[in-house]
Amino acid sequence: MRIHLPILLANCLLAQPAYDLLLKGGHVIDPKNKVDAARDVAIKDGRVAAVAANIPATQARKVVNVPGLYVTPGLIDLHAHVFAGVEGKGLAGGRSSIDPDNFAPRAGVTTVVDAGSSGRRNFADFKRTTIDRARTRVLALLNIGGSGMPGDQHEQDVSDMDVKAAADLAIANRETIVGFKVAHYRGADWTPVERGVEAGKIANIPVMIDFGEFRPERPFQELVLKKLRPGDIYTHCFYAPVPMLDDNGKLLPYLFEARKRGVIFDVGHGGAAFEFRQAVPAVRQGFPPDSISTDVHSGSINAGMKDQLNVMSKFLNMGMSLQDVVAKSTWAPARIIHREEFGHLSVGAIADIAVLRVETGQYAFVDSFGARMDGTKRLANELTVSSGMVIFDLNGRTRGHWDELGKYQGLGEPYWDGTRGGGRRLKK
Repeated sequence: MRIHLPILLANCLLAQPAYDLLLKGGHVIDPKNKVDAARDVAIKDGRVAAVAANIPATQARKVVNVPGLYVTPGLIDLHAHVFAGVEGKGLAGGRSSIDPDNFAPRAGVTTVVDAGSSGRRNFADFKRTTIDRARTRVLALLNIGGSGMPGDQHEQDVSDMDVKAAADLAIANRETIVGFKVAHYRGADWTPVERGVEAGKIANIPVMIDFGEFRPERPFQELVLKKLRPGDIYTHCFYAPVPMLDDNGKLLPYLFEARKRGVIFDVGHGGAAFEFRQAVPAVRQGFPPDSISTDVHSGSINAGMKDQLNVMSKFLNMGMSLQDVVAKSTWAPARIIHREEFGHLSVGAIADIAVLRVETGQYAFVDSFGARMDGTKRLANELTVSSGMVIFDLNGRTRGHWDELGKYQGLGEPYWDGTRGGGRRLKK
């Protein structure tokens, strides 16, 4: 019998599934594309291939059913600490950074932005030891201080805040360095802020400010009304020492003026920088954060902060909508750091995805100083996809049942793509 090779090849090609992975039956929230509806999401070669109603299951190599769950872009944590230093000394104040793969995937976070843990003197070590090794995508805000955050005295050394050297390094590493960080300065002058902003101008990237110790010589209002540019970021925006409320509990008008100027207000929860007595009145009076972030480190991850989803849940219970909370954790931070290839589910985008559950019941949340707020909703992560690979699967939705696998290997069933580690993320 003669076999016609072209026909055989054509039949083989037709037999190949159109998609690698299909998330079926979920509710998609994609703020960039204004999608808030029941949709299936198909993935091919690490990218979003289709977002549509009722994509046939037969078109995918692997189908994961997610009814009753929310499918969102992978979460972006705009303020994290994931560089412990080459000697493992960590950050100032007895805190230490956390390996991103130890906390991010389980919270639906696919991209973290390290906020100033490294400076120009140790950024290369940070890149070598963490950025290039992590499955989680790690971007960086370069500290204007040459050594980052190794300890208090280094962070007060204005002479080591070299504008040109910092800007040159950022320009040479645009794929990773997305801004500058100024933090923890106790002096009475504006020098660190001014140098951070100047470096930002040269490199054309934003600067994030942790205001540090409050001094009457440099009032906070001047920071957000005069010193920062549109697109620059003030983090720890619900920190009690920041003057937000008048004696009657009303928001001060300068906050709205600063936001109108284009200054970004980021949560940066942390272990000592988030109070319900600031956040609740602000949200209720029309001043929600522009971005939701954790300031994750060893001092916050097991305290009131916990993780990105816990911080998001706090704002959900303050009255923000689920759609807005997702937007402030995906598309908003992507735009703030000028990385608009992330934070959305457009066809062709890198397939970073979180599959979330909204749990209802009686819950309690704690701020940075031990105060409690009760709530009835809590976000939980079911599944995390990074560059099309499932890297966290809470309930084994991608796995075969044990009594259907036959004589499986001691390490367990391989991932649906044939690997044991879920593959590597796309670098971009």
